[in-house]
Amino acid sequence: MLAPGCLRAAWGMFCHMSVDDHHKHEKSPGKPPALLRCNCPVMILVVLALSVVPVLAAKVNIGDRSTWRSYKTAVDGGPQVEVAVHNVGEVWMTVSNIGQFGTGYLGPSVDPITGLETPSCVFPGNSNLNYLYVGAFWIGAVVGRDTLVSIGVDDYYNVIELWPDTWRGIERRSIRPSSAFFSEQARSEQDFIAVYADTLRNPSYVAIDATDGRPHTPLNIEITQRSYAWSYSYARDFILFDYSIRNIGFRTLSDVYMGIYVDGDVHHSSLFGELGYGEDICGFRRDFPSGSPCGFKDTINLAYITDNDGDPSDLGDFTKSSARGAAGVRVVRTPSDSLKYSFNWWVTNYEDASLDFGPRRVGTADDPFRDMDGILGTPMGDKNKYYIMRHREFDYDQLFTAVDHTAEGWLPGPSYKEDVADGFDARYLLSFGPFDIYPGEVLPVTFAWVLGDRVHRYPNDFEQLFNPNNPEIYYETLDFSDVAINSKWASWIYDNPGYDTDGNGYLGKYRICSLESTLVIDSNLVPWESTWVSTRADTSYYEGDGVPDFRAAAPPTPPVLEVLPRLTETATGELVIRWNGLVTETEKDVFSGRRDFEGYRVYQSLTSQSADYVLMASYDLEDYNRWTWSPTWEEWLLREPPFTLDSLRSLYGDDFRPLHHDIDNPLYVANPEGADSAFYFSRQDWNTGDLHDTLGIHKRFPEEPYPTTLDVDSASIYYPEELTREGRFKYFEYQYVLRNLLPSRLYYVTVTSFDYGSPGQGLEALESSPGINSVAAYPQNPARLVEENGLKVVVYPNPYRLDANYRARGFEGLDREDLPNDRVRAIHFTNLPHRCTIRIFSLDGDLIRELHHDYPPDHPQAMHETWDLITRNTQAVVSGIYYYSVESEWGNQLGKLVIIM
Repeated sequence: MLAPGCLRAAWGMFCHMSVDDHHKHEKSPGKPPALLRCNCPVMILVVLALSVVPVLAAKVNIGDRSTWRSYKTAVDGGPQVEVAVHNVGEVWMTVSNIGQFGTGYLGPSVDPITGLETPSCVFPGNSNLNYLYVGAFWIGAVVGRDTLVSIGVDDYYNVIELWPDTWRGIERRSIRPSSAFFSEQARSEQDFIAVYADTLRNPSYVAIDATDGRPHTPLNIEITQRSYAWSYSYARDFILFDYSIRNIGFRTLSDVYMGIYVDGDVHHSSLFGELGYGEDICGFRRDFPSGSPCGFKDTINLAYITDNDGDPSDLGDFTKSSARGAAGVRVVRTPSDSLKYSFNWWVTNYEDASLDFGPRRVGTADDPFRDMDGILGTPMGDKNKYYIMRHREFDYDQLFTAVDHTAEGWLPGPSYKEDVADGFDARYLLSFGPFDIYPGEVLPVTFAWVLGDRVHRYPNDFEQLFNPNNPEIYYETLDFSDVAINSKWASWIYDNPGYDTDGNGYLGKYRICSLESTLVIDSNLVPWESTWVSTRADTSYYEGDGVPDFRAAAPPTPPVLEVLPRLTETATGELVIRWNGLVTETEKDVFSGRRDFEGYRVYQSLTSQSADYVLMASYDLEDYNRWTWSPTWEEWLLREPPFTLDSLRSLYGDDFRPLHHDIDNPLYVANPEGADSAFYFSRQDWNTGDLHDTLGIHKRFPEEPYPTTLDVDSASIYYPEELTREGRFKYFEYQYVLRNLLPSRLYYVTVTSFDYGSPGQGLEALESSPGINSVAAYPQNPARLVEENGLKVVVYPNPYRLDANYRARGFEGLDREDLPNDRVRAIHFTNLPHRCTIRIFSLDGDLIRELHHDYPPDHPQAMHETWDLITRNTQAVVSGIYYYSVESEWGNQLGKLVIIM
């Protein structure tokens, strides 16, 4: 039941603006937030539709009859708004079924899978480095004699015009066999499918367009949005969005233009206002050097946004809180190859239209200048939005705002052009068209949301080199190589180069780079003719065959982990990590069709960030690469999968030792044609691992032979001795023990799997992401042991001392750089049963805080709970002596703790 107080809280949150909204709109003094331009009854309805509907499935009696009508519509007859969070790779981003990505206008929400707060767009994952406020899909067309535009969101006056049906949420799929959402129809490790339309005209949801002075008029389109994410090393820094746009009306949509709108705020979550989103710069990169010796350039066509200086620390260096990267949009598929593209950016001013700026050309007789109702920047209303999308214009990069562009036909910059050039709260729109959509016709659009790191190379570059009147020197210091490579990979996964998807014999576009050539003279001609002939060349495919693949080369599926914590007699802790490798070692690679499993690696970390994991142990198969000398290319080539030692000895003799034949001592073998073949050999990975050594990765059942059958059901009937009690094949059971751990620490542990790559295709070995199957555990007594033996509760640190500086010593606040010290404090309770209630009392018997501890019995944190030193009245606790009680079905305990603040 939603109490009236909750409704009033929602009213207050949106009508009085949250702290984040305040910072979001504080750049222009007195500038009202977008939400305040709508009347509050309408906005409270939107709040309920967005944040309550996804959770509640039944009608709720609010109790306040004045709000019952609108809420009843939201629950029973309104759109079923839902969010989903991409988090398998390094891009953690929220998508929705209302044509938006990011959380800027969704407000506070919760991931329905993890129960955690939804990120807008965090990169790298769990870093609290934000790269997006909100992004949205726009589409406009001429319908009859009218110009109409439907949008996911307009951040000027918060219009939302794309909504799902009352019953349709987000569908989830995954190619991972271990996933709860595994599907043969999935294309990535994390597919989200949403369907929405622009046909909702209920004024409770769709605000009246103040510029056009009319209610929303739909185009009558339905959009199926599919977003795909991967964790692989080359694919974890982008998300692909694939749209199918269907005309569900009876009229032809003429001169259709589509656009991707982005308000990208780049900053660490601990920074606000001018120090946060207020320092952004945006622009467009058309190409980037491919790295070829022939100087080819790859087309990346990336609209980007980044911070102006990367946010160095007060000490002048880059830290984990420095937003050094960039985010951008690349369109990889449109309904036609011959389209017009536009890139426009602007900075919005809510008070003074004369200060609302975006680069604009002066116009020509054929295409006269349009003042967009006296505003240079923000396109207000359908007609102005459509004009921006169809008007073919590529704005100069924001860094160059203060440069005089009038000679190229641009209007002068604003009076505050230096402020815009050195970083501002900018938005941009990447749009394309035109095309027609006939009734019932479906058109495809695919774009990539791409992230890249280390655009800013040195902390002092901006301060020392940026000159608004000559920004080229500073611009050249920016390194777009990482985001450019990721942009290229995004297009390649959409359409694999060199792969004939439809079987018509066409493999895509390729380049030939001549590495060596010779001069050939034809003396039979008078005068002689000479021609340079290539004697060594490199052919590389850079585009696919035009048929979408949405397919990525993948490492083996990582195993599901079982982590068993235990406390040793020496007061140190251990974590026993177990896994079964049946799926990992037997699945086939989607490209090669081979079982390409190579090995496992065990990592540990004190945080959940991928970059912080430390390698603890590794095991890989003993196999060797055979490199072949190519007389044609005059180089050593790797063309085949690795060979086992037995297979090599079957070829070259029982005493063959492959590493004796390195690149300086090749093996020459005569072939039937009489010529010699030359080979040399190298290890594939390190060939390390004794599976009998209990100090490393080892088999739990070292003498168990390979299974008679790989079908578990058949084995349980005919070969039960080959299975564990849990019904898993003994042969594939592994274990590793992390020793000498501090019991007071939370450790993140993971086991990755890796393959040997794709020889002949230039793809190196792939390893699964550490974050996919990681488990967080304390190396303490497991809850079952606590319950069976009635162990006493342990509290630490006790006393808790403020002057102990626990955070600086790494005992508090890991992964929470965005929170102040008083929000990361923790007193730990361990030796707990898996289900209990903890209460903290003052000496006078007043209840300070009550904690409900409830985990599954075998959960690796079932024995442990923390108190953040916050009272039940959400106040910081004061110094003193406190009592605690732990009550459970296994008994009750009392204890005392001391806090010195």
